[in-house]
Amino acid sequence: MDLPLAKQWLDNTRSVLDAIENTQMAAIQQAAEIMADSIECGRWVHTFGCGHSTLPVEEMYPRIGGFVGFHPMIELPLSFFTHIVGDMGVHQFIFLERVEGYGNQIMKGYNFDPKDTVWIFSHTGINNVNIDVALESKKLGMKVVAFGSAAESEGKTSRHSCGKTIFEIADVVVDSCVPIQDASVPLKNHQDKIGPVSTMGFIAATWMTIVTVAQILADRGVKLHIHPSHNVPGDTTAHQRLDAALKEYKDRIAGV
Repeated sequence: MDLPLAKQWLDNTRSVLDAIENTQMAAIQQAAEIMADSIECGRWVHTFGCGHSTLPVEEMYPRIGGFVGFHPMIELPLSFFTHIVGDMGVHQFIFLERVEGYGNQIMKGYNFDPKDTVWIFSHTGINNVNIDVALESKKLGMKVVAFGSAAESEGKTSRHSCGKTIFEIADVVVDSCVPIQDASVPLKNHQDKIGPVSTMGFIAATWMTIVTVAQILADRGVKLHIHPSHNVPGDTTAHQRLDAALKEYKDRIAGV
């Protein structure tokens, strides 16, 4: 079976990954240096996104091969819309991510330090909650790293009263190299395309960044508390290493 649309989606995804490799390595290195500085001094890289942009947040920790230092800030009404309709449905989510001031209220729930980094995922960079979080983070003295479709979003109008997109606020921007429409495969007899590629771009750029953070810290002699696999036959110490990583996380989170 030929499966032409499946191959087209794969080609589109490969194009995104190639573009990240060809254009974003310097930005990834810069973002990783900032994050490594936060983790080395016992502080956090706080991670935030809305909607499907929470997926890279959920991917990085706790995750086999991830390590302590990344603190997920996932606001349930902005992420859990698998009911689709009814409570916490899609309509509510679309409304809430555009409410200016909501992000400021989210930030009140945590303790931050100027040595922290805030890592925000936003495909278009124009919605208010992400911009609130970015502005408040800068006000508190933290560095802001933004991942999203920055080049494709250039010229789009911010929904925030500050007039800026998240890419204009952040200290470092890593472009996910994804088309602004996100869906990438045309379908006959339909106006809308199918096959989004932003999640693949986000996850790839996220792990490229995290392994670079790990490399920087290891080169500095910093011990990483890595989340191990506990499903490998013959590994008799995995549970102890997992307990140690979670203890380190628990000790650090007490300040947040």
